[in-house]
This record gives sequence, structure tokens and C-alpha cells, in this order.
Amino acid sequence: MNARPVLRAARPDDVPALAALWETGWHDAHDGNVPDELTRARPSSSFTDRLVERIRDTTDLTVAEIDGTVAGFVAVIDDEIDQVYVAGDYRGAGIAAALLAEGERRIAAAGHTDAWLAVAPGNARARRFYEKQGWSDGGGYVHRAPGPDGPVDVPTRRYVKRLVAE
Repeated sequence: MNARPVLRAARPDDVPALAALWETGWHDAHDGNVPDELTRARPSSSFTDRLVERIRDTTDLTVAEIDGTVAGFVAVIDDEIDQVYVAGDYRGAGIAAALLAEGERRIAAAGHTDAWLAVAPGNARARRFYEKQGWSDGGGYVHRAPGPDGPVDVPTRRYVKRLVAE
């Protein structure tokens, strides 16, 4: 896979492809690595519902597209890389690095000097990737993941990166 991704803002017509990609990627990364309560709180409809809200309320959801196909996305909230997912067929092609760099760019452009993200301790593939991209494990963090009956506490590692030199 040598094609460079085109990065663009997510659109409402992207929701079905993004939801399918997110659901598959989420289960790949989280099944067995997060509390069962959170897995139960993530039926297929939850991915679609959350994307519809994100696209309506924010422009901080960037899609990577290859030859007209949605290959991945990054979501930013303030100084946080909230989500980074790449479709299985496109993993290893540099798309995740391009999306992460775009998220970092957006955070810096908003005036933040540091960025952070949460990753499940057992998600070794993601942890290696973030470290390769210059992120550091900043220690344990309890992520309060939204659930249908209220937040679900999820033990994670908080990764951090300085974006702007002092």
C-alpha cells in the first residue's frame, strides 16, 4: 500500500464507514483489555450514535481517505487525542502516523503545548506505536468512559507528548 492518505474533515455521509471501522478497531484493541462492563456498553449502535453527535458538534474529527475509501480517523477534544483508528486493511501503511500528526497539529494550533491520550495497558501494539511517535507513558489514569448508565471507570495508561518547545 503506497497511496498517501487524503486527510479531510468528517462528513455525515462518512458515519456508516466510520462506525464499522471504529467498532472493529475498538474490539481489536479493547476486548480483554477493559472491564467487561465497558464492552457490554459498546453495542454496534453506540459507535454510530456517538459519531453522529461528534460530526454534528465538532470539526475535530479528521478522516483519512485512500482512493475514496475511508481508511481511518482521528478525533481530538481540547488537548486530548480522543480516538485514533485505522481499518485493518490499511494498518502498517503510515496512516495512523499521519492521523496522529494531524491530531497533534490541531491541538498545537488550539494553543496547547502538550497533548495526552489514554491507552489500555494491555494494548501493546498501540503502546509501541505511540512510543515510536515520540509519546511517553505518563503513568496510570482512570478514564471515565461514557456508558448508557453513567461513566465506566477504565484503568488506562496516560501517554503524553510535548508539542511545542519551551
